[in-house]
Amino acid sequence: MEFRDLKRQYNKIENQINSAIKNVLINTDFISGSQVKLLENRLADYVGVKHCITCANGTDALSLVLMAWDIKSGEAIFVPSFTFFATAEVVSLRGATPVFVDVDHKTFNMDYLDLERKIVRTQKEGKIIPKAIIPVDLFGLPANYMEIERIAKKYNLKILEDGAQGFGGSINGKKACSFGDASTTSFFPAKPLGCYGDGGAIFTNDDSLAKLIRSLAVHGKGYDKYDNVRIGINSRLDTLQAAILDVKLDVFIEHELESVNKISLLYNKYLADYVVTPEISHNYVSSFAQYTIKLKSKYERDFIQKMLDEEGVPNMIYYKKPLHKQLAFADVNSDDNTLKVTNELADTVLSLPMHPYLSESEVIDICKLITKNLERKKSL
Repeated sequence: MEFRDLKRQYNKIENQINSAIKNVLINTDFISGSQVKLLENRLADYVGVKHCITCANGTDALSLVLMAWDIKSGEAIFVPSFTFFATAEVVSLRGATPVFVDVDHKTFNMDYLDLERKIVRTQKEGKIIPKAIIPVDLFGLPANYMEIERIAKKYNLKILEDGAQGFGGSINGKKACSFGDASTTSFFPAKPLGCYGDGGAIFTNDDSLAKLIRSLAVHGKGYDKYDNVRIGINSRLDTLQAAILDVKLDVFIEHELESVNKISLLYNKYLADYVVTPEISHNYVSSFAQYTIKLKSKYERDFIQKMLDEEGVPNMIYYKKPLHKQLAFADVNSDDNTLKVTNELADTVLSLPMHPYLSESEVIDICKLITKNLERKKSL
């Protein structure tokens, strides 16, 4: 059993993948080939925005937007503490300061109430200027953009949606990666839509922003790559990866998104009486980058993880050390008492195998292991 079974996926689409790769090899058009533009158009259409700009990885995607917005030292960017390091790393790379926001105990996404508290506190302190918010679509579930957009408008802040885990999710039919002033995603292999290496994309309806990001992603190019009008970086999606993603986008749309949601319901059915299962509101769709349960305590979480390890069932803890406790952010003034939910989740969450090709019998076996051992633990 695999945590996210890319081998099983490849076996299902082997002929299409091999054909797509072969076409690139025959044409030897490895950089900025026609498949890249085709993919960008398809992704923009799927998400429902005007522009998609692909790049080398999800971290670059975030960085490019912050570069285009000229985020700099003395400015504050509000990010959830319960997420992957890159969300805040890109802020520090620009010289700005990440301000860590607590998350909602049900969705694990940015808590909009704490967000507003942190914005007001930052304004009152007057040391750094609030500039933008980076909500994260954690584990595939879009953040609460209705409230976050209301707050952003109230305080005149930009929103950069970090949809690295959220591609395919939606709120009231509006797709993840279409919220805010700009959004990004990652095509890391284990993501909902993943390539066979690194890759990323930026989405926006802003014509000027899209044009600027396309320049920044190719060494600050002007009319061509030898006309450099600004300082940029080198961040391109390879043609091979674009060709692979074009094939995988087909199956993602055809059945993979539906399949992971069916699997989540199966997990819920067998686990809901024993653990806290993911809560998805009726108007939300998650792409289930992870299926994450919450146990009653760190002791119980560690007990179940040890049992799964012994039985050879893959599992992961996302994220056992929150961002505000990372050594790299030791110089960021964060009040641990305002991040209580984040601290609790770090001690109690556990992610189980989740991918579109997981069988019903595999899910049932995993659930039986967990419930049997929780029952056994009660009797000890």
